Amino acid sequence: VVRLVESGGGSVQAGGSLTLSCAASGFTFRAQCLGWFRQAPGKEREGVADIDADGSTTYADSVKGRFAIWQDNTKRTVYLQMNDLKSEDTAEYYCAAARYSGGGCWEYDYDYWGQGTQVTVSS
Repeated sequence: VVRLVESGGGSVQAGGSLTLSCAASGFTFRAQCLGWFRQAPGKEREGVADIDADGSTTYADSVKGRFAIWQDNTKRTVYLQMNDLKSEDTAEYYCAAARYSGGGCWEYDYDYWGQGTQVTVSS
């Protein structure tokens, strides 16, 4: 059974930092697109960052230079470091996985999703 379990969300003041973690099980971790998405109230879900099986990363323009995604294959965990947080970063954050078959992960339809973790940034 595929499982993705996020943790690390919370409340922080603007300018602060948080690190989200997503522990994965039930699939070949190294052979996946791994992505972080977010959804704010009343808004559509949007991609935040992804990392492909070759280690290449992609970021939404809104988070470039502030967020970083990486994975630890030994721990089967993907992380999202979020710095200089802004009120507009407030959202439910989800990690997701898709079987990697080449190309960039940004356009993939993700197959597996975690339950989400809330990030609230106060100004």
